[in-house]
Amino acid sequence: MKTLKPKFFVGGLGLTAALLLSVLTPVASAITYSLPNAPTSVTSYLGAGGVVVRWTPGANVDPAVTGYIVSAGAGSCPIFVPAKNNNVVTMPVVMGQPAGTPVVQAVNEYGFSKPTASTKSYSAAQLATVASSINKAVQVLQLSDLHGAIEVGNSFGAALLTSNWDADRKANPATIALSSGDNIGAAPPISTEFEEIPTIEALNSAKLDVSIPGNHEHDRNLDHLKKIIGLSNFEWVVSNYDADSLDVLKSGEKQMKSYTVIERGGVKIGVVGSNTQETIEQVFPGNLDYKTASGVKKTITINPGVAGINKAIVDAKAAGAEIVIALLHQGWLQNADGTAKGPLNELAAGIKGATAIYGGHSHQTFASLMPGTVRTGPVVLGQTRNAGVEYTRTQICIKRGKVVGQSIQHVLKSASSAINTGVVSAITTQDATAAAMVKTYKDQLTAKLDVKIGTVSGEFPRGGTPAVERSGETPMGNYIADLMRAKYKTDFAIQNGGGIRDTFPAKTYIPVNSSLVRSGTGPLDVTLGDAFTVFPFGNQIATSVVTGENLWKALENGVGGNYPGDGRFPQISGFKFSFDSTKPVGSRIVEVTKLDGTAIPKDGTQYTITTLDFVIYGGDGYVNVFSPDRAKVQGALLDLFVDALKADLTAGKVTQVPAPDGRIKKVA
Repeated sequence: MKTLKPKFFVGGLGLTAALLLSVLTPVASAITYSLPNAPTSVTSYLGAGGVVVRWTPGANVDPAVTGYIVSAGAGSCPIFVPAKNNNVVTMPVVMGQPAGTPVVQAVNEYGFSKPTASTKSYSAAQLATVASSINKAVQVLQLSDLHGAIEVGNSFGAALLTSNWDADRKANPATIALSSGDNIGAAPPISTEFEEIPTIEALNSAKLDVSIPGNHEHDRNLDHLKKIIGLSNFEWVVSNYDADSLDVLKSGEKQMKSYTVIERGGVKIGVVGSNTQETIEQVFPGNLDYKTASGVKKTITINPGVAGINKAIVDAKAAGAEIVIALLHQGWLQNADGTAKGPLNELAAGIKGATAIYGGHSHQTFASLMPGTVRTGPVVLGQTRNAGVEYTRTQICIKRGKVVGQSIQHVLKSASSAINTGVVSAITTQDATAAAMVKTYKDQLTAKLDVKIGTVSGEFPRGGTPAVERSGETPMGNYIADLMRAKYKTDFAIQNGGGIRDTFPAKTYIPVNSSLVRSGTGPLDVTLGDAFTVFPFGNQIATSVVTGENLWKALENGVGGNYPGDGRFPQISGFKFSFDSTKPVGSRIVEVTKLDGTAIPKDGTQYTITTLDFVIYGGDGYVNVFSPDRAKVQGALLDLFVDALKADLTAGKVTQVPAPDGRIKKVA
């Protein structure tokens, strides 16, 4: 996959994330790539047309600063100032704008600097004296890849998401709430055990307005997705499915559409979106199939590129949309070599006419700004991590019908007291109705799933930037692949990294039994609910054969495409491999050897292998490499995992978190 570099692209962490994670920000210098230095000496005063803000730019960095965002938090009307312009600007003020303190951030290719606040703050009454009806502000609340994390814990959960979004809406009546897909699927038992219905009820409670489908919306058949559409109080939109596919995805009066237009606070907001074309590889074969009225078998068509999005933007504007927001189930992957990289970045460069573009799928925290040109306004980009640990809060400023600026914050559940740069605290009181809904479902699971099945020496990690299970050797990958190979006595084993869905013990499974040890240095107690959460797909283990040539081909697939954010990354047992991620896709594998160092050549030598039925039959792009015609389905992955833990528990053993042994090596 070729990475394109947009001429006007800026990428990196959002406002709140940059503030909260400043200790991790590399020191800026002219000879190392880094986020920008923060502006200094920010002053402000009330002028005739708004709040006049002045600042001193920070020291130069590489990539160069492209501009500055001046904002004042939720409900404000931010403005973008290109770096070549003067370091002073009048920030517009909208009617009814809440009190706030102006802040300034620099942006470059890698993202946003820490915010620097003005020495002066303003009350709502003071701002009202310079407010104008020609200014409008839209607030966007956005999340992605919730994956059924509706319990309050590491995640916001249904109860805190509802209360926080309700509070956010009070700052601006022109607020819209959006999801970039994967609301359901790969979820903990509280969602999967009830056909994902609790997650839809949670999003209804939070008053989500629009969602696109992600690949995991297709984890079950189309009848299930149609049922989900029918239960949703929000709209479903996707602009890169063909018309026949959209006609299939309906339930009663509700139907998936190519775009929608919603009016909020006097502003008409269009929403368009696209799902990843890789969905056909990432769901079980047949999940996208349907039959026409005449009985002809067809498959949902998911078109690549941005042609469908751009057409839907035109259609939405023709239907009256003043601004259009694009939702993409594609993600940012990494900042490297002075460039922000990923499918989200590439697609955003080709989208015409969107004011904001939000991604997903790669489970990364991301925010950026494309400054635009003299003819086009700035475009904000954002993305959240998975499992409901954060959402983005964006302010979009429209002056005389033209977008003049946007600011974006990542609202972190784990650091909610610092939300909105310390000006406004998050709501920590849970919404009672949403909490009661979750408890109703939880009470039905506790007796079955709070059963202790083992103890582990420490936490098996997951996630990170990039996610450990999708970028290299990881303890759970080693553990489960070794179990698979040992159980079925094959030469090799492969588990797709994307099949590992949580830490272990799981952060999104919360036992009612408070006597269980869930944190600390270990040993830690694990339950059946944890096991269901880590491996939620119900995959079966399958054995087959693979040639040396096809093993190399399989590994190239595993480290290609969207590395380092793709679920196809192989976790392995019985052999070793090294790869170079800087090489072109298809030529990244450097070496493949047996455990004793003997080379495994690209030839017809045949080996036995254990993997998943999903992978055997072409899931995650592993097409025709593991001889599906010779495959034998052996048993459930979850059973193998649980039985091994129970055996250790019965023997009085603590299951050890495996140490890395070098079976996977990234050379560059």
